[in-house]
Parts: sequence; C-alpha cells; structure tokens
Amino acid sequence: MRQTHIFGQPLSVISYAAVGGKMESEGPLGDCFDKINDDPYLSTDTFEKGESKLQKEAMLHMMDKADLSPSDIGAVFGGDLLNQCTGTTYAVRDLRMPFLGIYGACSTMAEGLILASLFVSSGAAERAAAVTSSHFCSAERQYRFPLNYGGQRTPTSQWTATAGGALCVSAKKRPPYVRAFTVGVIEDLGVTDAANMGAAMAPAAWSTVSAFFRETGKMPWDFDMILTGDLAKVGSRLFCELAERDGINVRENHADCGNMLYSFEKQDVHAGGSGCGCCASVLCGHILPKIASGELKNVLFAATGALMSPTVSQQGESIPSISHAVWLSSEE
Repeated sequence: MRQTHIFGQPLSVISYAAVGGKMESEGPLGDCFDKINDDPYLSTDTFEKGESKLQKEAMLHMMDKADLSPSDIGAVFGGDLLNQCTGTTYAVRDLRMPFLGIYGACSTMAEGLILASLFVSSGAAERAAAVTSSHFCSAERQYRFPLNYGGQRTPTSQWTATAGGALCVSAKKRPPYVRAFTVGVIEDLGVTDAANMGAAMAPAAWSTVSAFFRETGKMPWDFDMILTGDLAKVGSRLFCELAERDGINVRENHADCGNMLYSFEKQDVHAGGSGCGCCASVLCGHILPKIASGELKNVLFAATGALMSPTVSQQGESIPSISHAVWLSSEE
C-alpha cells in the first residue's frame, strides 16, 4: 500500500484533553472541554501569548488525566498556524520535552497523531504526544486583517476556533486504538480565494479518504463516522459530491468538526469553524471519549489543512491542501 499503513499491533490513545475559549463554550460541544478561558488574552498581554498558554494548558490537562509528567513522554509533535509555529514553541519550551515541530495547518492533529503512533510502534518512544492549537484573534492577524480593521467576512469564510487539543499514544491495550493511517498527497484545483478554504480543502479530504478505502478494502458503512475537519458547510457539501462522482455515498455517516463545534442558529460563524484547534478539540474533547466508552466503534478521522501563506495568497497563488486520515477504534 502506497499511502496507508495498518498497524500489526494497534496503539492506544491513553490520554486526551481539550481547552477552549468563550465562543467554543457557547456551542453544542461546550461541555466537552476540560477547561474554558473566557479571556481571549488568557491573562497575558498579547493574543499570541494567550494561544501559547492555551496550548500549554491542553498539554498539562492531558498529562494530569493520565498521571504523567513531562519526563514520561519520549517525544511531542506539535504545531499551530502562526509563523514558525511559535504558538507551540513557546507553549512547550518550559516543559523540557523532546520536541519535533510540525506544520500541516488544520491537518496538524492528524499528522501529529500519525507521527506519535509511529514513534511508539517503532520503539523510538514508550509514549509520544501530539498537540496543536489555534486562536481566532491571532489567526485573523496572521492571515487576514487585525480585528480593529473591521473587515467584512464573506459568506464562505470560517471562524477560527480559539481552542487546543493534546493527546498521548502508548502501546497499552485499551481503547481508543489507532488501527491505521493514510498519508495524503497535496491537492490543488486552483482555488485562490483565501476566504473559501472549504472549497480548497475538500478535494484533499476526498483524495485521502478514497485512498484509505481503496488500499484497505474498507467502505463508508464500516465506520460509525467519517470525520473531516475543517471543511465546514461549503467543503462538506463538496466532499460528499466528490465521493458521489466516484460512486460512493458518504452522506449518511459523514460529519465535519467545523460543522459540529458551533451553533449555526445561535452563533455567527458564517460557513463554520476552522483552525488547528477546531478538529483537535472536537477529537480530544468529544470523539475520543465516545470511542473509549464504545459508543463509537470505528471512526475515520481525516483532518485537512490549507497550506497557504499570506504572502503567496496576495501574489495570486492558488491554495494547495493536504489531508491525513487515521482509523480510530474501540476494538483492538
């Protein structure tokens, strides 16, 4: 298999935690967070410092829930949306943990989970962690306009989650299990609108999910949920249409983190949620507990990222996107 690897011995996600902001606490999954921060600065003096603190909180909660210390974790894979992944760098610097910075935009949690699982499976570490975050205010400053500019958001734009998620993988035999993963290829169908990331990312999501089905022989009905993130309204519709072009119906069990985190009726998030922290917090706060309890038996988690930068977007470049999928299960 070219893109997919099935673990001979499944790994276990032994701990997980999600931290969010005020907007996230007011959504349908508000009760799933380990901690909520009403202050977007998190008692710091910048949004960027606040994001680092938020991500560190996710790591600390994850370790506390499993009675782990930083010295118990052999490697941590982490990244965010800020330049040079500084949100993560400043989050983990005081923890003194072996650190490998990664960047996959909103696919970062899936990428980190894959790498952490490979580290444990290979024997490179007894335990490995994955962590990521995003912050509405820091992302707006990074990719669009400072908030005080007051720019109008288009209907296809998404709301970057102020949230973070962290998890730890070990060889212990208890659910949730990491059964397999598929590494995506970059897809680019020429979308240039940075305010329409759902359309840019949907082809990457289907490319990876279809590769998983093709290489494993599995089909959508083998899963309780095919969970993408974060395609939101626009990308989710396109994802289902792309699958139907290939003769596969995913509508019945497809869900998207960008459609789950917020209430479209009560919150003005336009097309839905986005950001590394969106799918990370939905996974760590909502999905993994349901897999651990057996409420969900098999989930295909396919996080998707738009690999753009403000510079190349302003130069008129199209938006290349990537998606990585992980098969998570309550069954070994």
